[in-house]
Amino acid sequence: MQETILILDFGSQYTQLIARRVRELNVFCEIHPYNSFPEITSNFKGVILSGSPFSVRDEDSPVPDLSEIQTKIPLLGVCYGAQFLAKEKGGEVMPSKIREYGRANLAFIQKENELMKGMTEGCQVWMSHGDTILKVPDNFEIVASTSDVEIAGYKVKNEPTYGIQFHPEVYHTTEGMTLLKNFVVDICGCHQIWTPDSFVETTVKDLKLKLQNDKVVLGLSGGVDSSVSAVLLDRAIGKNLHCIFVDNGLLRKDEFESVLDSYKHMGLNVKGVRSQEKFFTALKGITDPEAKRKAIGNTFIEVFDEEAHKIQDVKWLAQG
Repeated sequence: MQETILILDFGSQYTQLIARRVRELNVFCEIHPYNSFPEITSNFKGVILSGSPFSVRDEDSPVPDLSEIQTKIPLLGVCYGAQFLAKEKGGEVMPSKIREYGRANLAFIQKENELMKGMTEGCQVWMSHGDTILKVPDNFEIVASTSDVEIAGYKVKNEPTYGIQFHPEVYHTTEGMTLLKNFVVDICGCHQIWTPDSFVETTVKDLKLKLQNDKVVLGLSGGVDSSVSAVLLDRAIGKNLHCIFVDNGLLRKDEFESVLDSYKHMGLNVKGVRSQEKFFTALKGITDPEAKRKAIGNTFIEVFDEEAHKIQDVKWLAQG
C-alpha cells in the first residue's frame, strides 16, 4: 500500500501548501476534514494537524477524535493543531498580548531533538496566530523558542507527538523544509518514492478496477480541476466517459468554442451545450452578487441534469 501522510484540515489558509510541501518531498499525502477522515490503516505513516481561523478557546472550536492516532503513529500539530494538543492534555492557551503575525527568529533550538535536527539558531520562522501556549503539561518538553514565544515548539515525552506554533510550509520559514523532512522522512519513515507520474498511474489503475465498463458523466468548467479529472477518467474508461461543457453566456468572447475545441483535441468525449438564454433569464433583475451566484448555480444544475439524462445507463457522476 502507498505510504501516506494524512493532513487533517481545520480550515487553515495554508493547508493546501502543507500538502504541496509534503509532495515536494516525494511523499504522497491526503487532506481530509478534521471530523471526517478514513480509518487509520498501516499505509498512514503520520498525521499533520493544520492551523485554523478558530481559537481553541472558542466553544465551537474544531475538536478531532485522535484516539486512533495519538501515541500510535507520529503526529505533528501546526499552529492551531499544536495549541489544541497542548490544551487537551492540560496546557494553558491564552490570547497573545500582541498578535503574533509575521517574521520571527528561533532563539533556542534543542538540536538533539529529531524534529529540529539540522535547523540553526536564529533561523527565520513565520508566525500567524492570535493565541499562544503559555504553559505545557509536565510530560511536554520545549524544543524551540523565539524571543517572544517561549513555547514555539514542543515534543510529548515517550510518544511521537510534536507541536509547533510557526508555519514550516510557508516561504518565510527559511528552514521549514528541513523540519518537514525531519518529520515526514526521519520520524514517520517515508521512503520518498512517490512522484506525480506514479499518482497518475495508480489513479488510472484504481479507476479501471472500480468503474470497469460503467458509464460516467462529468461536468466540465474549462478549469484545471475538472479538466484533470476528465483526463484521468478518459485514460481509464475512454468513451464511457461523457463530458458536458455548458455555455452560460458569461464566458469571454469565443472562449466556449476555444475550450470545446481544446477538449476535443485532447480526445475527450465532450458535448457542448449552449444555454445562454436560460442563464440570462435566471439573472434578469438580480443585482445582489450572492443572489446572482445562486441563480447561476441553480441554472447550471438544471441544464446539466437535463443533458445528463439524455445519456443512457450512466452509473457514476464525476466532479473535479
